[in-house]
Amino acid sequence: MKAYIFDDAPGDPRLAHDSGREIDEQTLAALGVKYYHLEDIGGVDELANSRGYKNRDEVTISPQAMGSAFEDKIQMFFCEHIHEDEEIRYIRAGNGYFDVRGQQDEWIRIRVEKNDLLILPPASITVSLLMIAITSSP
Repeated sequence: MKAYIFDDAPGDPRLAHDSGREIDEQTLAALGVKYYHLEDIGGVDELANSRGYKNRDEVTISPQAMGSAFEDKIQMFFCEHIHEDEEIRYIRAGNGYFDVRGQQDEWIRIRVEKNDLLILPPASITVSLLMIAITSSP
């Protein structure tokens, strides 16, 4: 996981847009964002049980899995939205970005890769994206 201030430069939002201004885990934690690196699904199960999660689904987001709907779906992910409940995302393959609003209303980009797990708090304003170069898919 790597977090940094989004640079707001024009261009494809699936590119890095790295301003060079890194954000540490303590800053993310102050926003209510929790990060874990879990080597296997057993770690996810343990975390889910400890937090009382009851439901789970698995989503594969890739051109191979989604066919012609892929590009439209990606555009939908880039719309700013608010979650009423916690948002929990475990990356089983590939990589992507989650953008969250910071305390000064800036966008913080969180790059996640395989085995990274993020928990975003309720009422967080987010955008989620795949990187333009998908390194692997399930």
